[in-house]
Amino acid sequence: MASSAIASSSSHLINKKDVNGLSSFATQPSFIFSKKKTSRKISSVMSTQKQTDRNPSTTGSVKTAMTMTEKILARASERTHLSPGENLWVNVDVLMTHDVCGPGSFGIFKKEFGANAKVWDREKIVVIPDHYIFTNDERANRNVDILRDYCTEQNIKYFYDIKDLGNFKANPDYKGVCHVALAQEGHCRPGEVLLGTDSHTCTAGAFGQFATGIGNTDAGFVLGTGKVLLKVPPTLRFVLDGEMPDYLMAKDLILQIIGEISMAGATFKAMEFVGSTVESLTMEERMTLCNMVVEAGGKNGVVPADSTTHEYLKDRTSVPYEAFYSDDQARFLSEYRFDVSKLEPLVAKPHSPDNRALARECKDVKIDRVYIGSCTGGKYEDFLAAAKVFLASGKKIKVPTFLVPATQKVWVDLYTIPVPGSGGKTCSQIFEEAGCDTPASPSCGACLGGPKDTYARLNEPKVCVSTTNRNFPGRMGHKEGQIYLASPYTAAASALTGFVTDPRDFLQ
Repeated sequence: MASSAIASSSSHLINKKDVNGLSSFATQPSFIFSKKKTSRKISSVMSTQKQTDRNPSTTGSVKTAMTMTEKILARASERTHLSPGENLWVNVDVLMTHDVCGPGSFGIFKKEFGANAKVWDREKIVVIPDHYIFTNDERANRNVDILRDYCTEQNIKYFYDIKDLGNFKANPDYKGVCHVALAQEGHCRPGEVLLGTDSHTCTAGAFGQFATGIGNTDAGFVLGTGKVLLKVPPTLRFVLDGEMPDYLMAKDLILQIIGEISMAGATFKAMEFVGSTVESLTMEERMTLCNMVVEAGGKNGVVPADSTTHEYLKDRTSVPYEAFYSDDQARFLSEYRFDVSKLEPLVAKPHSPDNRALARECKDVKIDRVYIGSCTGGKYEDFLAAAKVFLASGKKIKVPTFLVPATQKVWVDLYTIPVPGSGGKTCSQIFEEAGCDTPASPSCGACLGGPKDTYARLNEPKVCVSTTNRNFPGRMGHKEGQIYLASPYTAAASALTGFVTDPRDFLQ
């Protein structure tokens, strides 16, 4: 069973970066790095040795230090050790797909394995319609029908169906956004390999597992074999220490990191998050942190499992699991250190998640709307954060503010859980008093645009502050729309002023 011990952070590094001056970078970067040039290329986890004929050791095999990502992949490939760059056949623990990629993946499976072929394990496949759900688009609706037919044919155990599109509450099996539902329904477990036909599958790395997105072709192969060919990624380690200010959220931390290393800075690399700040984060905040590693090009993100992880899973899964931790002598490609206590609220300006800026330096940017939702910013704690800002201000919003809960459970929580310090009010009541739109049906919503009748879609070239994950041209609909990515704190503060606003204006 799982252990809650976390290995110490000492490690062997190819390149180490100490980051200082973290709160004054927006106009002129002021980070101080060691200028010592070192190779970033990894040729082997261990130094090469001259090959000689000798008898086997009588004291046992020499243990090779590994990162937690390497250990997880070693377990899944039935190897004792491995090195970055190796190609492996990996046994998959869970495969997830949804309404956008599921039909294509099923089609490939049938083409390659036969019309009457059966999947490798009907209890290890999770099918979650969530992207284009509440729409009259016939093709989008057809995709959900294809999921239903396939899951019925294959007797898939975990299919979270929706039939009544007019009232999501009439569908008890329907969940909502796949990455949040996977966690809530107990499909995320330390030490396992979870693959999904969605780039933000990396969210599940918050549970100390290897989780990454794959394409339809790979998914079709996994459906038939339960295996996938993966290359072992080298690991970047991010050490976040210091007390988290009460005006920051994990969204600020990941925007800081992406702004630091760029959208290509972690291409095909694992991103491991450790440090006292990370240990203090809730599971939902850890999910936010891992969710956006793909916006830095990362193959996967991972947080060591601890008592917070085990407590979250206690009533959600009965499947035994084993947690893995990086060895003290594990070799990391680079290490970045951040003093979180010095950070300020951030935004990512159009049109890239690495276009980092301080929220206070964008105070003259007039906005047209605010959007709170998605796998990144539509969890209960995200809405709770927004409610705290509205409650603290006692004011009405000045721009339309759209609320899209990630899952049906989040929606219920908005209407039933009292907000601390509110005198018993729920989030939904606070949102109504502030003038926000009524929380919508849970789904991916307008995060990725979708059909033109998608709720809160940018159908005109408007400026939006959003808790989502991408701000590329056309991402939320109109190709001339401008999206400022921000934390729920910053999004709520901006809704109250009609401009990009630092949440400290209301929280302090």
